[in-house]
Amino acid sequence: MGGIRGAIRAIFVWAAVGIALLGTATHAPASQAGEVAAGRALGGFSPAAPVVSTRHLCGIAARGMARCHALLRTDVAPRTRAQLAAAALSPVGYGPSDLLSAYGLGSAAATSGAGETVAIIAAFDSPTAAADLATYRSQFVLPACASGTGCFRKVDQNGGTNLPVADVGWSVEIALDIEMVSAICPACSILLVEANSPSSNDLGPAVNTAVRMGAAFVSNSYGGSEVAGEDSIDAQYFDHPGVVITASSGDAGYGVLFPAASPHVIAVGGTTLSRAANARGWVETAWSGAGSGCSAYEPKPAWQQDTGCPNRTVADVAAVADPATGVALYAASAGGWVVVGGTSAAAPIVAAADALAGHPAAGTYPAVYPYVRGGTYDVTSGSTGTCGSTYLCTAMAGYDGPTGLGTPHGTAPFSALHAPGAPMAVSAAPGDAQVDVSWSAPASDGGTSITSYLVSASSGNHTCSWASGPLSCVVGGLVNGTAYSFRVTATTIVGTSSASAWSASATPRSVPDRPATVTATPGDASAHVSWLAPASDGGSAITGYAVTSSPDAKTCATSGALACTVSGLTNDTSYTFTVTAMNIAGTSSASAPSDPVTPRPATGSTYHAISPTRLLDTRIGNGLSGTFKSHLARTFQVTGRGGVPSGATAVTGNLTVTGQTQAGYLFVGPVATNSPSSSTLNFPKGDDRANGVVVALGAGGTLSVTYVAASSTARTQAIFDVTGYFTP
Repeated sequence: MGGIRGAIRAIFVWAAVGIALLGTATHAPASQAGEVAAGRALGGFSPAAPVVSTRHLCGIAARGMARCHALLRTDVAPRTRAQLAAAALSPVGYGPSDLLSAYGLGSAAATSGAGETVAIIAAFDSPTAAADLATYRSQFVLPACASGTGCFRKVDQNGGTNLPVADVGWSVEIALDIEMVSAICPACSILLVEANSPSSNDLGPAVNTAVRMGAAFVSNSYGGSEVAGEDSIDAQYFDHPGVVITASSGDAGYGVLFPAASPHVIAVGGTTLSRAANARGWVETAWSGAGSGCSAYEPKPAWQQDTGCPNRTVADVAAVADPATGVALYAASAGGWVVVGGTSAAAPIVAAADALAGHPAAGTYPAVYPYVRGGTYDVTSGSTGTCGSTYLCTAMAGYDGPTGLGTPHGTAPFSALHAPGAPMAVSAAPGDAQVDVSWSAPASDGGTSITSYLVSASSGNHTCSWASGPLSCVVGGLVNGTAYSFRVTATTIVGTSSASAWSASATPRSVPDRPATVTATPGDASAHVSWLAPASDGGSAITGYAVTSSPDAKTCATSGALACTVSGLTNDTSYTFTVTAMNIAGTSSASAPSDPVTPRPATGSTYHAISPTRLLDTRIGNGLSGTFKSHLARTFQVTGRGGVPSGATAVTGNLTVTGQTQAGYLFVGPVATNSPSSSTLNFPKGDDRANGVVVALGAGGTLSVTYVAASSTARTQAIFDVTGYFTP
């Protein structure tokens, strides 16, 4: 159905060609009108020429749409090839030899370009594109470039054969683009990708198709008004590192259009090109119709250093665009040989010059090349409009908006630059939730200074960046106890390196948190101290604890147990105790002190050791039956059992916890209490613990046990083995 619609539309479009292209004229700076009227070939144009009449080949673009940037000379009558031959005339306008001479590309065009593909992106179909190209190349004695040979190929925006409908204006634009590529790079292959419409939703995918099909050089001779959010369109369709993408700056004077505003493309401005009696043989001024200025939305790329525009500045480079010094073009849809200008001519000229310079380097944005390489023909006069006489609309020495850095001068300005090599010797030193990463500079910086490094961790979105100073930075926000490796990339204005090799792994750690809930049970010139493990071990297993008394600084230590006995204390002296925890990273701060306790001789003056006898085992109903519940004291009989006489006043023994469902502590004492203020045995969940105790007996020779945990549903079993007793 698309082919039928195209054929129907073509009947009316092609029949109306004379009216469409030769209607009401606009005006631009002129060439030598007498020579044009006489139909003689122009050997050159005067920069102070009279006015010429032109017509935009594409209409005003609606919002969200683009129009081509080609201008047709309407004061130069179209001539067929037969008419030129009959009158022994050459086409009017600059041909390949003129352009190669003007831009110092003759030698490169004769030897370079083979194997490179330049893609042309345009809207609608040109049914005569191949024939137009053949006529142009034949006229100027260029090698044939027919369809089916691999030299010229035409596809739809998806890379297939479902071509869009035809359009007269865009057909001439297509002829201009493919013929300018032929003029500059006759050995290059040409890929024409035709979008369904001049919408970014069609032109953008056509760019992606060209890149996908292997084109390393993509020319776009169209543009539309900038819009908020265009950066997302830019990222979707024009961000192709390692590919030259040119975009014409416009044909309506001062102002910025998209996609020329994209920082990912080479924005191509326009000049008036005339012969001159100087060493070059040519002179250029900024063409008044070229677009230029400061983008409203796009960020400034790293390689642009001008200070009068905080965002992206247009243009980067330029080439001939003034229709008054326009190029010779053959387009059947325009009636034959015509003269055309506009930055639509400049964009493919620059793309083809880039192709002569060779393949761009992978991962780089070729717009940077002329900024680093230099060597362009500087254009120092002319203007694109009114902007307060600043460089944004006025050509001047050095960089300016209308012509950027200038026009091609051989291929040197477009020769590839490379991203830096990968950084080397990456090492990592762990700290507390962070790692200090250091590295060595790459073996090669690619010819430009490294501006930044980026360090990335092997897991999580953890990075740090470097801008100056020693080659190191600290990656923070890491998880203590987790092993990380790190790699580094280097960035210059040309591009970003591949990543370095991974560092050896490093595990950030900190000292543990301080222990909690320290309790002390006094003994004879001693105190039995217990505690809860820290909330965090700092990412490394705790290797030990140390208990310190106050006063006297008496100590005891463990290799991980949560209790120990401090000896050598002075009886009848009040003591408190603090605990520290150790891991591979160091020692924690001291815990909060325990409640004060006072060591004194045990009740009773005579101690009687006995064989260890189990007086409590709730697992089997010995002493008490069933599990302990949190905050519920239970009492069991001691005297009269296991060799403990009724006259005993205190006992020694081992208290053991097992089967606990939650971490907590046990309290053993002579008086039953549901909420004890101290603990006898602290323990984590699921870890059997034992503790030796000395404890006075309660009324009737009993002991009471209380389990304390965070939840009322917590349960545990308890065991008590008596090892001796005291009597008065």
